[in-house]
Amino acid sequence: MKVTFFNKKILHTFYGFLSVISVITSIVFLFVQIDPKSKAVIGGGALVLLVLAYIGIWIHANMRRSIKLTINTSEIEVKFGDIFTEEADLRAIAFNEYFDTLVDEKVISSSSLNGIYIKKFYQGNVAALDNIISSDTHLPEMIASENVGRTAGKKTKYRLGTICTVDDYLLTAFSRFDDNNKAYLEMNDYINCLLNFWNEADRVYAGRTIALPVLGSGITRFRGYENILDQELLELIIWTFKVSRIKFAYPSKVKIVVWQKKHEKINLLALKDLETRK
Repeated sequence: MKVTFFNKKILHTFYGFLSVISVITSIVFLFVQIDPKSKAVIGGGALVLLVLAYIGIWIHANMRRSIKLTINTSEIEVKFGDIFTEEADLRAIAFNEYFDTLVDEKVISSSSLNGIYIKKFYQGNVAALDNIISSDTHLPEMIASENVGRTAGKKTKYRLGTICTVDDYLLTAFSRFDDNNKAYLEMNDYINCLLNFWNEADRVYAGRTIALPVLGSGITRFRGYENILDQELLELIIWTFKVSRIKFAYPSKVKIVVWQKKHEKINLLALKDLETRK
C-alpha cells in the first residue's frame, strides 16, 4: 500500500471522526441511562466500529482516484486517467526543444506522448502541423539558438517551457536532445522549464482549464537523478506552480493527469503537504 497504516494524515482524519463521535455520544448519554450490564457490550462494539472506521479511512486513502488541492487560491486537481480523453479546455503535450514532428522511432518514438499526438491528429498530414508551428507569432521571441549541423529533425531550438498553441492543445518544448536525438534534462533545466511553462500557461489560458500529464515522466535521462520517481516529479510540478504565484481564477483550474496504469506508484494523500497554508 502507498499510504502506510499509521500515516499522520490518516490519523488526523480519524481523530476528527473520533471527535465528532465523542461529542454525539456525550450528548446522548446526558439523556439516556444505560444498563451497567450492557456497558461492556456497547463499549466492545464501539471499539470494533472505530477500528473498522480507521481501516476504511486507510483503504479509501489508498484507493482514491483523485485529490483536490488549493494552491495560492487556485485549484489543482490531480487524478488518474488519459490526457487525451480528460475533460479540459486545453491539454499540454510535451515536445522536445525543437518542436520536432518526425515520428520515425529515431527522432520521435511512436509510443511517446507527442508521437501519439502526432499520429492521432496529423497522420499523413504532418506538414499542416509544421505550418502551424512555423506560423506561430510568439515562437520567434522564444528562440534559444540554431543547430545548423543537425542532420535529422528541425534546427531551431526554443527555450524550455515554451508553448505553441494548436487548437486546444499546448505543445510544450520540454526536453533537450543530444547529438543522438536522445531526450535528457538536468534537474535545474526541469525546474526552470516548469517555471517558464507556468508563465506561458498564464499567457494563453484566458480563464480556461488546463490539463497536463506528469511532465518529464517519459524522460529516462535526468542527469544526476537517474532514479527520480514519478511522485517526485509530480510534487515538483505542484511546487513550481506554487512558487510561480500564477492564479487560475474560478471556475478555471489546473488538472494534472497521471497515466492510469501508474496508480500504484502515486501517493495522492502526500500531495496535501504542498497546499498553501491558510
